[in-house]
Amino acid sequence: MRAERVIPAEWLAEFEAAARRPLAQRFRYAFVRTYKPVLDDARYRSFQSLKEYRTWCEANLPDWLGYGRI
Repeated sequence: MRAERVIPAEWLAEFEAAARRPLAQRFRYAFVRTYKPVLDDARYRSFQSLKEYRTWCEANLPDWLGYGRI
């Protein structure tokens, strides 16, 4: 038997308020633009191989961006 999930009233109210907004406004607030150091500093980069790309990521990007190897 499945346990019933109860949605908190506050969450439901927030969802219903968001659903009433026009689509253009919902798109405007749906995406958060975050500056990513190094990645956003150049218009584009190209690499000869995936290995070259991974090596560059490890050497140049902060760990919190998640481009390092495990």
